[in-house]
Amino acid sequence: MKHIIDTNAAPEAVGAYSQGARTEDIVFTAGQIPLTPDGELLDGEPIAAQTEQALDNLVAVLAEGGAEPQDVLKVTVYLDDIEDFDEMNEAYAEYFEREPPARSAVGVDALPKGAGVEIEAIAAI
Repeated sequence: MKHIIDTNAAPEAVGAYSQGARTEDIVFTAGQIPLTPDGELLDGEPIAAQTEQALDNLVAVLAEGGAEPQDVLKVTVYLDDIEDFDEMNEAYAEYFEREPPARSAVGVDALPKGAGVEIEAIAAI
């Protein structure tokens, strides 16, 4: 059975999607960009700050779905400039210090709202 995840601790979905969805034991998050829960886009900030905000949003969606960062199995990171990888990776490592999940990092031409990073995850509860 599918349950939609909706939390005020992360930005509202800005399109025809949910912040996340959960089955009995799996949580899927939508891609999270550096948008604060009150709607401020951090697109002018360094990629580390953008990564931290995107991950804060991700953690909030996971929590609403009953998961924690250590439950994450797979993360996909989209960067509008792959040259930002090292800076993103340093900020990312703070959230997954022990037994980090599998991860892909992909360079893309553009992200929603001009963000520098978007991050999505799959977690098992």
